[in-house]
Amino acid sequence: MPPASTKAPTTVGAAPSTPDLLSPGVAGYRRMSFALFAAGMATFALLYSTQALLPAVSADFGVTASAASWTVSAATGALALCVLPMSALSERYGRTAVMNASLAVAVVVGLLVPFAPNVEWLVALRAVQGAALAGLPASAMAFLAEEVRPKALVGAIGLFVAGNSIGGMSGRILTGWVAQAFGWRVALAAVGVMALACALVFRSLLPKARHFSPGTLDPRTLARTVRGHLADPLLLRLYAIGALFMTVFGAVYTVIGYRLVAEPFGLPQGVIGSIFLVYLVGTVSSAAAGQLVARLGRRGALYLAVTTTAAGLLLSLSDTLAPVLLGLVLITAGFFAGHAVASSSVSRTAKTGRAQASALYQSAYYLGSSAGGTLGAVAFHTGGWGGTVLLGLLAVLGVVSITLYGSHAARAQERLVPAGARH
Repeated sequence: MPPASTKAPTTVGAAPSTPDLLSPGVAGYRRMSFALFAAGMATFALLYSTQALLPAVSADFGVTASAASWTVSAATGALALCVLPMSALSERYGRTAVMNASLAVAVVVGLLVPFAPNVEWLVALRAVQGAALAGLPASAMAFLAEEVRPKALVGAIGLFVAGNSIGGMSGRILTGWVAQAFGWRVALAAVGVMALACALVFRSLLPKARHFSPGTLDPRTLARTVRGHLADPLLLRLYAIGALFMTVFGAVYTVIGYRLVAEPFGLPQGVIGSIFLVYLVGTVSSAAAGQLVARLGRRGALYLAVTTTAAGLLLSLSDTLAPVLLGLVLITAGFFAGHAVASSSVSRTAKTGRAQASALYQSAYYLGSSAGGTLGAVAFHTGGWGGTVLLGLLAVLGVVSITLYGSHAARAQERLVPAGARH
């Protein structure tokens, strides 16, 4: 998703005729792709590094699932709050400078996290880490839009997103198996070292920006643009849909480790970490979202996504492992499809300030992750897995209600427009 920007949309991205724009076959394109892939890996490996380790953190510190869940929610919440400020800094000081600084701070904090003496310190360090990581998504998309030839932009963005997905998945799998053998602190240290290697690759490979023009830090201009987007009913619905989908996803994957480590499953930490291989399903469903929209329309695709997610939530209530895993597959597929439909609709809906519109969606998305992780853990603590599933179903019902309202509003708007004006 494109990050926030204080520039007008027409200034983001150089003209197609610019001869030194990067594209496949042009010197620097492959280095740039590997660099941003590495940055994407580091970002998501660090951001969700504690998620697969929550049962171990709870046991070591003697805290509840809801208290331990703040080690995830604090990071995602801080990222959500800092996306817009970081995007403004990248407009003034440059994309590469902000990305390098953000990744460096996040890695340093990541190497300190394993030494947290208690859960309060762990949560505080994770919040600082999330705030630092906000500089990556806030700058990477703008860098690509400015430096890459338009026809190659989708592929370049795809590699960055793939790095996000693989980083999130591999970080969880790595922490699961390392924690099983050496404990959760060593597991977090392993993620920190992996992120350090990615940061060094990023810094050494990323080409120098050639099309960045510094802007001014004008809070009033940014505030006007943000207010305009927040006054748009359709954009508000899309932000709410993204937040609700992420509430389901955050709740399920924050709590699933607690359920699988207990009876009747009793799975070891390494196997629980490997459950996150299910994320690969999300890569496929995200790619298929465009075809779904072409066949069913945006609202039809959203209805299919929520139906799939709800079916997965209900299947996960089983006390047999196979239906639970199938439920996770369906939840993951439904979430990624719904997220892809909602996020892609934001840029298409916003006629001006598309970067800010997408940054607001990203903020809502990560606030949903933070809320889902915390509320899902509270629901699990009070009502078991059934409580978490109920929370997820309520969020899904919220998506359905918003989509139905959107359909009604669209039909009402069409009735107000004269027949001749629709053509």
